[in-house]
Amino acid sequence: MKQPFHFHQGDSPLLISMPHVGTNIPAEVRAQMMPVADQLADTDWHLPLLYNMVNELGASVIHAEYSRYVIDLNRSSDDSNLYPGQDTTGLCPTDTFAKEALYLDGKMPDAAEVQRRIQHYWQPYHQQLQAELARLRAKHGIAILWDAHSIASQVPRFFQGKLPDLNFGTADQHSCASGLQQTLAVTLQTTVTEPTYSHIFNGRFKGGYITRNYGQPAQNIHAVQLEMSQCIYMDEAAPYSYRADLAAQVQPLLRSLVKACQTWAAQQTGVKS
Repeated sequence: MKQPFHFHQGDSPLLISMPHVGTNIPAEVRAQMMPVADQLADTDWHLPLLYNMVNELGASVIHAEYSRYVIDLNRSSDDSNLYPGQDTTGLCPTDTFAKEALYLDGKMPDAAEVQRRIQHYWQPYHQQLQAELARLRAKHGIAILWDAHSIASQVPRFFQGKLPDLNFGTADQHSCASGLQQTLAVTLQTTVTEPTYSHIFNGRFKGGYITRNYGQPAQNIHAVQLEMSQCIYMDEAAPYSYRADLAAQVQPLLRSLVKACQTWAAQQTGVKS
């Protein structure tokens, strides 16, 4: 089995997590699945490429090797619903965002298989997250977790109409200090881009399990989720091609946002960024 995640250690207080970029499905899992699984339609496509400036900025980065169709790393291991009363996909999804069945009849993962996937895929990713956040806080006195996501701009199953371009989640300001959210809001207002990008804080997406679980402002660990509409950097229809022309327009803003997190962290600890 391949390592379930890829990890690069940086020297700033910032950790970028990309739990939904994986495209690998192990053969033994794929054998139980419908052909639609091969399309990997619900992947957070191309985020490592889109965020290619973060290594230069000294951020640590972790991203998944395996598809969210195998296990969703942004769900609690007890599979509790992040948005009670709203439709959502689970820890080991059984259908796509378009409600297409992922598994052959009688082949959906049973409790034992779910536990196996937790052990082999979910736990290693989260253990690395925990270890790196602890290291960053010990080294810098503060740690910031940026959970990077993207989604098709229109998914009727989960929301009506078209999403804003940039959807920030801070668990209604419980996963990070209010000052960090305000810093991001100011950065969005003062960074000049063409085209301009719409944004919202704590709208349809308030932050998933990773943001809510690891964001502990009282412990000086602050977490923010950014869910981007894929239309601003890629083709939303198969084969889901990366659009370098579009990406080049939004990347300066992403860089400004990441840098703003680092500058804010340095201000909290009195260390130059």
